Amino acid sequence: MQKQLTAIIEKEDDGYVSLCPEYDIASQGSTVEEARKNLHEALQLFFETASPQEIRSRFHGEIYITRMDVAFG
Repeated sequence: MQKQLTAIIEKEDDGYVSLCPEYDIASQGSTVEEARKNLHEALQLFFETASPQEIRSRFHGEIYITRMDVAFG
């Protein structure tokens, strides 16, 4: 089975943190591509080892990524 998931990758210090918000699984890497690859591997490991019940219970079906303007200062 194939599923399309979201990967959010953010620069942090001298590396990158990657997050899949649908399952709240994160990883990291020293480059964007490495962080993406490591997140992919973490997700595969999760799907290989988690029970069907855990996979269903952790899934967040509707994820929206957007930008907004907020006044401050």
